[in-house]
Amino acid sequence: MRIVIKIGSSTLTHPGGRLDIRHTERLVKVLSDLKNAGHQVVLVSSGAISMGVGKLGLDRPADMPTKQAAAAVGQCELMYTYDRLFATYNHTVAQMLVTQEDFTRPQRLYNLGNTLYRLLELGVLPVLNENDSIATEEISVGENDTLSALVAKYVQADLLVLLSDIDGLYTADPRADAGARRIPLVEEITPELEALAGGAGSERGTGGMATKLTAARLATAAGVEMVIANGADAEQLYDIVAGRPVGTRFAARPRREGETHDHA
Repeated sequence: MRIVIKIGSSTLTHPGGRLDIRHTERLVKVLSDLKNAGHQVVLVSSGAISMGVGKLGLDRPADMPTKQAAAAVGQCELMYTYDRLFATYNHTVAQMLVTQEDFTRPQRLYNLGNTLYRLLELGVLPVLNENDSIATEEISVGENDTLSALVAKYVQADLLVLLSDIDGLYTADPRADAGARRIPLVEEITPELEALAGGAGSERGTGGMATKLTAARLATAAGVEMVIANGADAEQLYDIVAGRPVGTRFAARPRREGETHDHA
């Protein structure tokens, strides 16, 4: 199985931006075990800005140059952490920083696909993030929910998992409504469903439920099943990959005959 897993900032970091060592180590252990089981894993990881802010001892910056500077500092920290932790389980990681142009310009998209496919063939675990240090509004993907769906589409993944600080899609905001119920399965994204989505979730991230529904629409239309789950319990990934009911699962449309996992 080819799996794209997106990890949100709130899963990787404490509120001050410093690395949540316990959660990150558990995630890396489970991801390494999934690779050991024969799955191909692509990681889309947020956290660069948050980790940069924490390392620099800043308050949450509002201006773009400071955010971009924090991303440059934090991306080093983020990749150093992944490289060190995955090496413990004998897995090699590769960093790929992308912008919107990499998906909208055919030659760049072709090159991106070639690199991703070859890394997977070599047994490497690619770690992607938006290139926040140079991305402007014109070339920004916007947030990593959408980025992960684009990646899942173009590598023809079997499964996309969005891990954040929420358990799934609810009938109402569970933080404000005690009667809110989790929706275990979504077979169609309807206007009523979209109305349940609010704005941004955690203040450390940029994506709320609305961006996750956008990601679900992109992924499922490309034949990729998607699951929204809470990243606090890394071992849930075993159940998600096995198809057990965790979080909210979005059913994918069947791939057309002739669609394969080969990069053409």
